[in-house]
Amino acid sequence: MPTTTQDGAELVTVDELRRTTVAALAEAGAHEEDALIQADQLLEAELRGHPSHGVRRVPVLCGRLRAGLIVTGTAPTVIWASESALDVDGNLGFGPVSAHAALDSLLPRAASTGIAVAAIRRSHHVGMLAPYVERMAAAGFVGLVLTTSEGLVHPWGGAGALVGTNPIGIGVPSGDKPLILDMSTAAVSMGKILDYKARGQEIPLGWAVDRDGHPTTDAAAAAEGALSPFGGPKGYALGVAVEAVVGLLSRTAFGTEVTGTLDTVNPTTKGDLFIAISTGVFGADRHAAGLAQYFEQIRSSGVDSTSVGIPGDRARQTRSDRLEHGVPVDPALWASLQALSTGSQS
Repeated sequence: MPTTTQDGAELVTVDELRRTTVAALAEAGAHEEDALIQADQLLEAELRGHPSHGVRRVPVLCGRLRAGLIVTGTAPTVIWASESALDVDGNLGFGPVSAHAALDSLLPRAASTGIAVAAIRRSHHVGMLAPYVERMAAAGFVGLVLTTSEGLVHPWGGAGALVGTNPIGIGVPSGDKPLILDMSTAAVSMGKILDYKARGQEIPLGWAVDRDGHPTTDAAAAAEGALSPFGGPKGYALGVAVEAVVGLLSRTAFGTEVTGTLDTVNPTTKGDLFIAISTGVFGADRHAAGLAQYFEQIRSSGVDSTSVGIPGDRARQTRSDRLEHGVPVDPALWASLQALSTGSQS
């Protein structure tokens, strides 16, 4: 039986959380192998301390499976459009299934060509980007992943949720401590806005705007408005650039036409871009020691008792702790997952 943390969360072992998640997806109609791949991606988010991309997405995934919007048991269609350009049709399957299928073809090709790019369409939410770029870094590649989402962010100076949160993932090899960057171009997640709304608390100024485009601290008004880009105009510009590159190359939707990661009724219209760059082709392997030394210089630069890390350090520590002690899961969510896994929740 799970134990309870001081803040009321259930501590669930990784194995139990995986079994329950796979069973819930299978009960909703997912092919077992695909369910395992999807479940592991959700678990990686939980292990790394990002529950917004973890098992709380299971109810929506199950709803999409039952509605026939997610199709499993059919492999993605992978076609080389050129020597280094891979075109991937996810055939409406789980995002992680399409992503790993793309990497299975992408990495061997990039090892010989130096660089290879995969554009993915007709595929669902890939989840947290860190595991993908970490896989590329572990294999000796610099990895870059760009992806689009529903329009949730307002243009800088404008009103309306017209730009996706459009995350960026970057992985750079450096021994057992690679640089792993996984960041959204929004100031905060919509999940955090909804959490503040549920608790009746004000949000910090700068997180979001209301439906008229005015900055607000009212979580309810923010939920009906739009998230703000991080860093003001710079985050906005980066978000639009990601949307333009991914949407163009994957031939997928833009802005308010992007659907399929948050609901159980609309088809998936998002896109993903995976880029693998071989360090070996550039002879960069011989330069790796200098990079590792640079990272250690940064880590040792803390003032007083401040701990300084490289992107990916904190997630690695959190992952290690949760593998040993269990994953904290909201009790209501845990009960919902258990009900979904036994077919006792429709």
